[in-house]
Amino acid sequence: MGRINVLPFAVANLIAAGEVVDRPASVIKELMENAIDAGADRITVEIQNGGVTFMRVTDNGCGMSPEDLPVAIRRHATSKIKNAEDLDGIMTLGFRGEALAAIASVSDLRIISKTADAQFGAVLEAHGGEIVGVTEQGCSTGTSVIIENLFANVPARRKFLKKDVTEAMAVTANVEKVALSNPHIAFRLIIDGNMKLETAGDGNLHNTVYAIFGRDFASRLITVNAESDGISVSGFIGRSDNFKANRNYQNFFINGRFVKSKTAMAALEQAYTSYMPPEKFPCCVLYIKINPSRVDVNVHPAKLEVKFSNEKAVFEAIYYTVRTALESNATRPNVELSFQKKTKISPFAGRVSDSALPVREGAGESLAARQISYKETPAARASGRMTAEEYRSLYAKEERPRADRIQASRFDLHAKPSEPSNTPIDVPAATPAAPVQVPGGEPKRVTCDESTPVPTPESAVEPAHVVHEEPLPSSKEERVSPEYRIVGEVFHTYVIVECEDKMLLVDKHAAHERIIFESLKAGLKNAEICSQMLMLPIDVMMTSGEVEALRDYESELSDIGFSVRFARNTVSVDAIPEGVETDAVADMLGTMAGRILTATGSVKLTRDIIFEKALYQASCKAALKAGRAYADEHIKWIIGKLMELPDITFCPHGRPVALEMSHHALDKQFDRTGF
Repeated sequence: MGRINVLPFAVANLIAAGEVVDRPASVIKELMENAIDAGADRITVEIQNGGVTFMRVTDNGCGMSPEDLPVAIRRHATSKIKNAEDLDGIMTLGFRGEALAAIASVSDLRIISKTADAQFGAVLEAHGGEIVGVTEQGCSTGTSVIIENLFANVPARRKFLKKDVTEAMAVTANVEKVALSNPHIAFRLIIDGNMKLETAGDGNLHNTVYAIFGRDFASRLITVNAESDGISVSGFIGRSDNFKANRNYQNFFINGRFVKSKTAMAALEQAYTSYMPPEKFPCCVLYIKINPSRVDVNVHPAKLEVKFSNEKAVFEAIYYTVRTALESNATRPNVELSFQKKTKISPFAGRVSDSALPVREGAGESLAARQISYKETPAARASGRMTAEEYRSLYAKEERPRADRIQASRFDLHAKPSEPSNTPIDVPAATPAAPVQVPGGEPKRVTCDESTPVPTPESAVEPAHVVHEEPLPSSKEERVSPEYRIVGEVFHTYVIVECEDKMLLVDKHAAHERIIFESLKAGLKNAEICSQMLMLPIDVMMTSGEVEALRDYESELSDIGFSVRFARNTVSVDAIPEGVETDAVADMLGTMAGRILTATGSVKLTRDIIFEKALYQASCKAALKAGRAYADEHIKWIIGKLMELPDITFCPHGRPVALEMSHHALDKQFDRTGF
C-alpha cells in the first residue's frame, strides 16, 4: 500500500489558510486589498475584541453579482489574471485567488455585495468553508465582508493569538500602511465602537501622513521626487532630526504595494550617513514605481517581499534621491521650550511691585538659598512674602559666581554684514599645525591642541587654534546671504544670531565641523584617484561567494584605486587608494563584498561612505571646541559661512548645527502677541 496520501479538500484549505491567514490583521489586509482592486474610494474597517470575534470591511467598489459570490470563496478563483503571461505584469494587489477561500475555511463568513447595474444585492453565508446559502438582499453598491469567530474550527491555532489589544494594534498598523499607499482613498477604522483613524482620501499624501502620524511628524519631512533608469522615487523622508530607535517608521511601496525590502532599507540608511546619529534609523514614506516585469511580487505568501531583476539600479535610485534631498535641505529644528504654569498675583497686592515674585521649581541652589534668606527680612516676617524691592536689594548683596553669569556680547550689536567674507581669517596658531590627510587629495593643514586648558571667563581671550581651510567649493547657484546680526555668545558654545524674523542659536563646534567636512568632501570628489603601491601584497581571506562577488566588480575596484588578484578563497591586494590605511583593507573589502551579496550597496558607495566617516572624524578634531573662548573673527567667519550655505543644518554626527525660533514664537513666550 502506498504511503503518499492525497489530502481532502477541507484539509488542503486549512493548510492554505495557515499560509495566508495567521491573525486578524492579515485578514483585514487581504480584504482591504480586494476592496482597492475593486475600485473603491471609501473603505471602512470595523473590528471587535481585536478582530477575533468580529471583523467587517465595507467598500463602495464595483461589487459582485450573485453568480460570482459562490465562486469567489473557492481556491485559485480570481478576476485579476487569466493565464501565465499575466504574472509578468501584475499591477493589482491580489492575484492568487486564495485569500477569501482561506478566510472562509477558518471562520463564519458573510459577503453582502451589489453591482451598480443590479436592482438588488445578494448575501452569501458560509461556515468553515461550507456554503450555507445565497439569498437576495437590498444593499448599496459595493461589498461588505463580515467575519466572525475566527479560528473557531481550529482551536489549536486560536490559542496562539495575542491579547485583544495587541491584535487590534496589528490591525491598526496594517490599515495605516494601506492608507499611506492609497492617499486617494478615504479610510475609516473603528475599534470596539470607537473611531481610531480617518483619512480624507483627497489624494494629498501629506494630509494622510498627518492623519496617521500626527502634526509633529508631518512637520519634519522633506519632499523627494526623482527618476533614474526607469525607476521613479517619490514621497517624503524625515529630516535629520526626525529619527527613531527602530525601522517601524520606514514605509516603502513598490507599485502601490507595501513591502519590506532590505535593498530599499539599506539605500535609505546609507544615504543618511553623516546626517544622523549612529544607532538611529531614518523615517520615510517612499513610493517606488518600476516596470512590473522588473520586479517579482510572487515570492512571499503575504506578498511582503519582492525580488528585483536589477537590485543595484533600485538601490542607487533610492540612495541618490534621498542623498540629494538631504544635501539640499535648508530647514533647521525649532527651539522647544517647556511651558511653566503662570503664577496668579495675590488679590491682596495693591500694585504689581508689591506682589510676591514667583519662584520656579528646581531653580538651583543659589535661588533656593535666597528663598530661605528673604524670610528673615522684616517685611517677610510681617506678610509672609517679599516685595520686589527687597528681593532686588537682597540679590544685589549676594555674591554670584562669575562662571554662572552669561557673558556680555563682545560683538558689534549694530553690525549687519551684507556679504560675509569667503576667505577664512588667518590667525597665527599658538602651536604647530597638524596635517589632516584627505583621501585622494592634498593634505589640509589644521590646528587643534586637545591639551589646551579651557579658559575661565575671567581670563583674556587668546587667539584660537583654527582651521585654515579653502573656501567651500559649491556647485549650487550663487546665493545671496540674508542680513543678520550676531548678538552674542553664551557658555563659550552657543552663538545667538538675529536673522530676518528669526533668532538662531548656533552651536559653533557643530557648525565649524560641518563646514570643514563639506570642504574636505568636495576636495575628495574633485581629486583624481591615486593608488599607493604596496611592497608586499595583502592577502584577504574570504568565502568563495565573496570572492566571486568582488570579481564581478573588478573594474570598479580598479576605478577607485585598488589593484587585486583573485584566488579560490583569497583576494590579494597589490595597490590601495591613497588615504586608506593598510589595516583597514580587509574590513573594507569584506564590507564591500557583504553589501554586494545582500544587494545593500556597491563598491563605490561603500568606499565613499568609509572615506566620509574618516573625513568627519578629522573634521571633529579640527573644529573649534565647545566651552573655549575664541577671537571674534573666528565666530564671525563661521556665522558668515552658515548664512552663505543655509543647507548646512546638521553636523556629520547628526547633531543640529542651529536651532531657530521665530519672532512670533518668542512674543508668545512673553505674552506679547496682543500688543
